Amino acid sequence: MRLMKFKMERPGQVTEGQEVTVTELGGVNYNYMIEPAVAMSGCYTIGERLPVNRGIVRAVEENERGYYVTVEFDAPPIARKE
Repeated sequence: MRLMKFKMERPGQVTEGQEVTVTELGGVNYNYMIEPAVAMSGCYTIGERLPVNRGIVRAVEENERGYYVTVEFDAPPIARKE
């Protein structure tokens, strides 16, 4: 299971429990967009690429910087080098 955070500009675009589809945008680094252009992830390296394109929204949160969506994917977690 992999959890990823996405930045969403407006509230109400997705709800907890909703299945979403993501599109990979890449080049040197990769980021992901919840379709249809609802929210964008941060940057990931080639070794951190997401092998699936569907996930379930687990949380929608608001803080002083905006709205954030946490999506759970059926994929291995990112292995961090220590």
